[in-house]
Formats: sequence, structure tokens, C-alpha cells
Amino acid sequence: MPPAPALILAGPTASGKSALALALAARLPGTIINADAMQLYRELRILTARPTPEDEAAVPHALYGVRDAALPASAAWWRGAALAEMAAARPAGRVPILCGGSGLYLHALTHGMSAIPDPGPVARAEARALLAALGPAGLHARLAAVDPVTAAGLRPSDGQRLARAWEVWRGTGLGLVGWRARGPGAPPEGWAFAAIVLDPPRAALREAAAARFAAMLGAGALAEARALLALGLDPAVPALRAHGVPELAAHLRGEIGLAEAAARAVAATGRYVKRQATWLRHHALAPEARTHRIYARITDQTQFSERLPAAIEQFLCASA
Repeated sequence: MPPAPALILAGPTASGKSALALALAARLPGTIINADAMQLYRELRILTARPTPEDEAAVPHALYGVRDAALPASAAWWRGAALAEMAAARPAGRVPILCGGSGLYLHALTHGMSAIPDPGPVARAEARALLAALGPAGLHARLAAVDPVTAAGLRPSDGQRLARAWEVWRGTGLGLVGWRARGPGAPPEGWAFAAIVLDPPRAALREAAAARFAAMLGAGALAEARALLALGLDPAVPALRAHGVPELAAHLRGEIGLAEAAARAVAATGRYVKRQATWLRHHALAPEARTHRIYARITDQTQFSERLPAAIEQFLCASA
């Protein structure tokens, strides 16, 4: 039996992935499976620009709003959940469409993951305590003293990943980079992947991000941020780092005005977009991306409508 086809629709924030996924799912037909780390959290519908209830009713969607913000998701958890949704789509005659900008998640799906042992509850508790006591920058410095190779690849502001790196080193005696050097996991059996990467010009993305954040504010983003903060979550949970949450939190604390919060949120999104585009260029578009076929790097919807439908249909027929 030939492998079943699955499409990856990747790209930076505000590049138009959701709209394109909706059109593709209606045409193929397909099931849209979320590959955005923040859109997993049910408390963040507005601030993560999740598909609307109307869009979700139009075609099948999966893994949107399925996690409590207090329960951080991991690439390993998402991979297992995504493979389960892909398997459910197959007998229904629907093509899985993995849609999102979380490159780590997509890479984990197509390339597999290193088998890192569970560090255990003691190491996890120590990592959280150190993060709370030292802050991300302090934990980064502490990690650099014991596992400099792993620390060099992490941003000093990324508390969640720093805590994960510390617990792995503390609980297993080997750092994350050391475990990954022992070899990656295997790609999932029974699937053939093709990727479409949206990569609009940076100026267009900045304009789209600004317009989208303004629309979010109009749709109730401030109230959504207030409700999230009222949960009293662990400061290290990823949901509190979602675009706009730190800035709106500063506004709600009375530290900055709403206009300044919006400007900072848009600027932060711009920096994140740059990192996303760089990652995709170095990984998804790299020649050694051996587990899937890259059809094209698309800068606008017109290019897609002119160039890709026939190629996608050929890929689907070859995998049938």
C-alpha cells in the first residue's frame, strides 16, 4: 500500500495560512490540523487568531483550543496528537492539512524525535523553582555553567525552554544537545508529506500583523488577556508568552497605555516573524529536508492559485 498523502502548510505569523488551509480543505477535501503551539490553548481564541466558529463548522478542524493554559504542551505531545488526527482523517477520505508556524512541531512530525528519558518530578520541580527564583536570564546563566552547548542555542528570555533544558540535564545527566546527538527518531510510517511555505514580503507581514492586532483589540483581546491573567498561572507557562499577552498585561497593570501596548505587541510579532522565516528557510526549505517534497515558496495567494493546484492534485494521485 502506498503512503497516504499529507500536506504541510507553513509560514510566519499573519502570512495567510488559515485562509489558504480553509480553501484547500474545501477543495480536496481535507481536515485542518493545528500546528501552532499557541492555538492549542482554549483560553486564547482571539489573541492567537484561531479559526472562527464559522470556519470550524465549514470544514473539519482538529487540535484547536484543546489544552488548558495551565497544561503546557510539548512537541512530543503534539506529535502524538497530530498523528492520531491524521489517522482519523484517512478512513474518512480527507487529506490531513497540517497548518501552522511552529517549526519545531512540524520538524518533530516529519523527522521524529530523540528518545529523551523522563527527567522525573524532582528535576522538574527544581527547574521551576530556579526559574521562579532567578528569572529566565539567571537560569540561562546557570545552565551555561553546566551545559554550555545547550545554553548557547537558547534565548535568555525563553523561560519555558530553559526550564526544560535544566530538568533534562539535572534528571538525566546529559543535556538536550547531547541527547539529540545520539540520533533523531524516525519519520512516521505510512505517510508522504508535501509542504507549501508561505513567505510574503516582510513589509506586507508587518502591515498584516498591525491590522490583525487592531482587529483583535476590537474583538475583545483585552478582556481575553484579563481573564487569562486572572487564572493565576505559573509564570513559566507558554500561554503567557502568546503574542500580545505580555504587552496587554503591562497595560492592565497600569504600566503603559493601550496604544503603547499595541505598538510593542506588533513589534514583538515582527521579531518573531523574522525568526520563523529564518527557521523555515534553514529547515523546511533546506535540501536535506528529506522526509517531504517542497512544492514552492509562495509570496501571495495569486501565486498559489496559478502554480500549485495541479501539482497538489498530481501528488495526491501518486499517493492514492
